[in-house]
Amino acid sequence: MAKGELWAARRLGAAAGVEDHRFFSMPELREIGDIGPLERLSGLPSTYIPMKNSIYYNVAAAFAEEVGASRVAGGHNREDRAVFEDTSDEFFRNLQRTLRSGSARLREQDFRIWRPLRAMSKAEVVALASRLGVPLEDTWSCHRAGSVHCWECDGCLGRERAFREAGVVDPLRASGDRKGLKRVRAG
Repeated sequence: MAKGELWAARRLGAAAGVEDHRFFSMPELREIGDIGPLERLSGLPSTYIPMKNSIYYNVAAAFAEEVGASRVAGGHNREDRAVFEDTSDEFFRNLQRTLRSGSARLREQDFRIWRPLRAMSKAEVVALASRLGVPLEDTWSCHRAGSVHCWECDGCLGRERAFREAGVVDPLRASGDRKGLKRVRAG
């Protein structure tokens, strides 16, 4: 995980009042660009991590079972489905059913994976976040490791496009830094 991504998760979790914000390492998960012969996984972006959402939501369900939560929320948007099959409605229906089938507690809690942004474009998500007062200066989009946005990868370019289409000024670009790079601060 990029330093900036971890920093952003901590800041946003604190802003949202998250009481038990856990982080864990999964060093064996690698992007296909780092795996080897790309012909095995051709047609996918180099930043794709095989079966990532299945793994992440299984971990989230384990946490939900532990703390007695009935919902896990995901931030996938409509555009994600065009690239990642593991963000489709069918995938989540089946995953939710599978997770409940493996846990009496999740069944009793009527466990659900909630994806409130699934029908929205990235620009619509940015517009909504702006209206709701989400601290967009604390969000992270870059796919590269590090503590600053590169403004060249698909994540950064998609961020620029979404803010432009939403008619929202990106606080990372408006920060006064001549390159629009947000430095990650300690803490």
